[in-house]
Amino acid sequence: MKYYIIAGEASGDLHGSNLIKAIRSKDQEAQIRCWGGDKMEEAGATLVKHYRELAFMGFVEVIANLGTILKNLKFCKSDISSFQPDVLVLIDYPGFNLRIAEWAKKHGFKVVYYISPQVWAWKAGRVKKMKLCIDRLITILPFEKNYFEENWNWNVDYAGHPLLEAIHDFQKDEQPNHLSDKPIIALLPGSRKQEIRKKLPVMLEVSRQFSDYQFIVARAPGLDEGFYEPILKGYDNVTSISGKTYSLLSKATAALVTSGTATLETALLGIPQVVCYKGSEISYQIAKRLVKIKFISLVNLILNKEAVKELIQGEFNTKNVANELSLILPGGLKREKIIQDYAELKRLLQSENTASSKAAGIIVEITENKPNRQQLTDN
Repeated sequence: MKYYIIAGEASGDLHGSNLIKAIRSKDQEAQIRCWGGDKMEEAGATLVKHYRELAFMGFVEVIANLGTILKNLKFCKSDISSFQPDVLVLIDYPGFNLRIAEWAKKHGFKVVYYISPQVWAWKAGRVKKMKLCIDRLITILPFEKNYFEENWNWNVDYAGHPLLEAIHDFQKDEQPNHLSDKPIIALLPGSRKQEIRKKLPVMLEVSRQFSDYQFIVARAPGLDEGFYEPILKGYDNVTSISGKTYSLLSKATAALVTSGTATLETALLGIPQVVCYKGSEISYQIAKRLVKIKFISLVNLILNKEAVKELIQGEFNTKNVANELSLILPGGLKREKIIQDYAELKRLLQSENTASSKAAGIIVEITENKPNRQQLTDN
């Protein structure tokens, strides 16, 4: 069977790679074409476009890059038309993928959405359209299934969280790796240039107050060392690494982490953290009025409480970060409570089968009922 998979971010590349492996274990003849990254390509898919060409964050940034986004949409539709997949698999990345889903459904393609858009946070009105253009929706957060069923009368699938298997695989295969003679504080400032430029300088200033620790920046995949060099210049106890984020976190005493998937990865590896977020002021003010959630980190959203401290926009400054960091280091007042909360988090995310295996089963199953569709010539 033929599968077309679209992921638009580093986390989607990770989950997409495990999904591809699971699909191949169930369908040895699978032909897979994808938008994603190095991991999905290494898993055996033909990579059409890398996610680093797609990553735009914030309202202002999206508007500024609208021309590029529209060109990508047009090219994507054309490429799907040429490939004629038995199923289209969309991974998160809703701004782009929901547009593709609507188009694909109108043209007779089966559509599976893996890792649901976070419509429970904002843009709940999207659900009506999602129900019309998505054949199967696969969720990964424990509260999402109830949300869709109780609020929208939509029977969706819950697979468990794919990060559990990614971290299990890492811990199983982890090799000894000496990163520093000092205890380590990991810095995870994000994967996009614009967010790194806003967050990393504040994190680096904090390093001056903790000279007994080695601060190590996890460089984003797709960004070369030259991008980071001028930002890191002048900080004696700061270094950086690339492609070893899990190794870094597993050896860290604590971490400063930008909001997003990284907060959950840090928690599942058991590392106390401070969550840091700062965007453009215009984007932040718009989001503040539209987003209907109490927390920005997945850790707190899943636990439904502030288990880890979130420093957002104006609160994200050197003084506040340093204060919160001191509270989660050994002997700090918050350290043990965070570790206890992490144990509860893991319990909530557990599922009988791995998320990738369950999702792959649904995806392979849906290809058995191929729709009749016309050969496409329009974009």
